[in-house]
Amino acid sequence: METWEFGRTVRRWRDRVAPDAVGLPTGGRRRAAGLRREELAGLAGISTDYLTRLEQGRTTSPSAQVVEALARALRIGDEERDLLHRLAGHAAPGHDVVPARITPSVQRLLDRLDHTPVAVFDATWTLLVANAPYDALLGATTAWRGLERNAVWRNLVGAPNRVVHSAGELADLQAGQVADLRLTASRYPADRGPRRLVAALRAQSPRFVELWEHGEPVPRGEPAKRKVVDHPAVGRLTVDCDVLFVATDDVRLLVYTAEPGTGDAERLALAIVLGTQELVARTD
Repeated sequence: METWEFGRTVRRWRDRVAPDAVGLPTGGRRRAAGLRREELAGLAGISTDYLTRLEQGRTTSPSAQVVEALARALRIGDEERDLLHRLAGHAAPGHDVVPARITPSVQRLLDRLDHTPVAVFDATWTLLVANAPYDALLGATTAWRGLERNAVWRNLVGAPNRVVHSAGELADLQAGQVADLRLTASRYPADRGPRRLVAALRAQSPRFVELWEHGEPVPRGEPAKRKVVDHPAVGRLTVDCDVLFVATDDVRLLVYTAEPGTGDAERLALAIVLGTQELVARTD
């Protein structure tokens, strides 16, 4: 199919998505009921310029990863998702590739936790979506591109992080994520995505090479549940981080909460309010 047809379809579907349906504020003057181009780009983790060129048919067909990200951001169903892949010149993803979609049931969980920091990662620990409270607590994820969206990469290569780890906690986290990535690569041997990620990590991180070659073959125990977050506006707070595995969809949900009635709960609530106000101010 021609690139212009893919772009025209994305533009038409963008116009039908209400901002509040994807967790975006509706304040300010809007010329249309649908998503702004920069909003869809942020939700999909691509640049606004690239989305503009896609919609105008001025670029080559997007990768399957970009198509999947747009499908998630547009909240489309399975049939439309498969159509979008075909318009981009790809076969619809099968069972032999790492799932990268947010199923309706997982989306319902996100919708019901819209005041709780939550992020969804695929089986390679690549970020699929983070809600506004998550960004408010841990920093905006909408500008992350490519490898920046992978938690293994961020924890090994050393990207900025508001979570304060001791040396032992960081070592355990890295070891657990690398072991989980090894299991993912073994479950999806036909998927080139995990292989590309492993190659990139091997090239950039001696620690990854050590863990990949000599670390535990499977994750041992649970990562530290209590996390200390150094928030720029409210200071340090301690929260619980629960990792929920959705086996049928092979995704991981990270959920951050604080014990009610504590100072940490008050600081968490304030961080979410301040972050949400900042997001609204940027979109007005």
